[in-house]
Amino acid sequence: MTWLSDGAVARLRAAGGAPDLSGTKYRLLEGVARGGMGAVYLAEDIHLGRRVALKVLDLPDPGGELARRLMQEARVLARLEHPGIVPVHDVGALADGRVFYAMKFVEGLRLDQHLARMASLPERLRLFGKICEAVAFAHARGILHRDLKPENIMVGPFGEVLVMDWGLAKILGDAQDLRSPATQISAAPPAPMLSGGRATREGSTASTGADAAETAHGAVLGTPGYMAPEQARGEVSRLDERADVYSLGAILKLLAGPSVSRPLAAIIAKAMAAEPGGRYASAEELAADVTRYLDGLPVAAYPESIFERAGRLLARHRVAVMLVLSYIVIRALILVFLGR
Repeated sequence: MTWLSDGAVARLRAAGGAPDLSGTKYRLLEGVARGGMGAVYLAEDIHLGRRVALKVLDLPDPGGELARRLMQEARVLARLEHPGIVPVHDVGALADGRVFYAMKFVEGLRLDQHLARMASLPERLRLFGKICEAVAFAHARGILHRDLKPENIMVGPFGEVLVMDWGLAKILGDAQDLRSPATQISAAPPAPMLSGGRATREGSTASTGADAAETAHGAVLGTPGYMAPEQARGEVSRLDERADVYSLGAILKLLAGPSVSRPLAAIIAKAMAAEPGGRYASAEELAADVTRYLDGLPVAAYPESIFERAGRLLARHRVAVMLVLSYIVIRALILVFLGR
């Protein structure tokens, strides 16, 4: 066992408390959440007079790997300018050397908390379409999320949907500019920190500084139950858009509930296929099949029988069918009456 001096313990306690924002343009308001490598605080931008969320590195980081990861997350967000992705406003370093970035402060509920407010399946599926749109936009920019789950999706008071926590994002292709060290903004090596304060856990499963260094060498990063099998096996080189499609399928399964129709169950099964080749090729394809289901159209994932097709058409055109049947019945009654 290694014993720490009283001075070392005091420094750790100081670092683990609320961040010192002196020298920045932000005024600390309160703690909001705590994630795998960073704590999120509500702060006020004193120059613009608006509230922002500050994500501050909050784990021991002697090698600076977590600082680089936090800055990569900020660069990822800066690249993803989409209504369904939280925007980043600023990056910087505190007086103690810890790096941070400022982003839009999102008010609302996590998707898992918001579920109880969505009584109807169509409402849930339309919300799922918004999630897919944001993820598809990120994929078009060559970025995988790798930790899609209800806890990382926020739903605002007006139904707006934001995909959060891009700390485990994987960059596809040649994007070394997003992986560059954060030395430009780091005033000093980040100080060791302890978890603490009033903030609650944010939900990311990125755990230690070793994760950042091992990402390219088979480390398992993500959340069990929402990770694609190849991601859970640490097969980093195999990951592509279909890994996020698997996670979206798991989210859709939660939104659909325990009792689902065969076509919707087939959509979920295709999105969550064990092998990437059996899944939808993109988030757009998954969203398109869900939209077809909502519109009462045949879905690509489910080859329906002739009786199921007839039943679907009857359900889709129920009003027209009822009008035609009513007309036939009335005509028959008239003929019977006149025949007498």
